[in-house]
Amino acid sequence: VQLQASGGGLVQVGGSLTLSCTASGRTDTNLVMGWFRRAPGQEREFVAAISWRGGHTTYSDSAKGRFTITGDTAKDTAYLQMASLKPEDTAVYSCAARYGSMSMSKFGRYYSYWGQGTQVTVSS
Repeated sequence: VQLQASGGGLVQVGGSLTLSCTASGRTDTNLVMGWFRRAPGQEREFVAAISWRGGHTTYSDSAKGRFTITGDTAKDTAYLQMASLKPEDTAVYSCAARYGSMSMSKFGRYYSYWGQGTQVTVSS
């Protein structure tokens, strides 16, 4: 599976941005797609994940209520809609994919496939 992420950029505090991640290659209904981010000098952090089977979603506490992850299975694309952005959301956002259930979806080490990162900068 190859992942292509896009949609990062510069946005002001309180603004919105939508990231996209398109999967190609072998994909099926057991796919789980997740978003992670890494701020400068910080550890990689889970943001959100969605399962292709059933469209189940899960979020980090920092993303709940502000970010929405959706998936278009026909396009094999996951979207991360980010609203009410804060300076602390500034990071490189990466999408990842794995096969299986949602149970381990918050942990990056369980993902087999990673896309390139896309920079999100929130200016105050």
